[in-house]
Amino acid sequence: MEPINQNVQHLKIGDYVKAEVRSGHYVGELIEINGPRGLVKVLAVLKHPEQGDLHHPYNPDVPMFHERRALSYTEKTTVLVRDIKPYTGTVPEYGESLRAAAEAEIAALDRLHRWTAKGLEQMQQLLKEYK
Repeated sequence: MEPINQNVQHLKIGDYVKAEVRSGHYVGELIEINGPRGLVKVLAVLKHPEQGDLHHPYNPDVPMFHERRALSYTEKTTVLVRDIKPYTGTVPEYGESLRAAAEAEIAALDRLHRWTAKGLEQMQQLLKEYK
């Protein structure tokens, strides 16, 4: 295992890495480096990708509300080297990591939904008082 290049000497082919891909975070194996990109084989999901239009976050009224699935087990994806970090923990089992990441994303959306409902309720009450 030899260093990749001077910008990423801490990464070696075959290392386990954490990679960010379109708002998802994954554990994978670094397969190769080609210029500014690395090829990563997905082994686990740390954070499920966000839904909707990433250019207009939290806006449901966009022309196309994107569904983003997590990358598949052993799927190979190119990632900018700047978005690849060493991973030193135990690699979780893919199926369990996918379910845990999806459940965490659902919980975060539920918290946001409850926060929005409570904020809306308070703003409507304030509006009545402002009249």
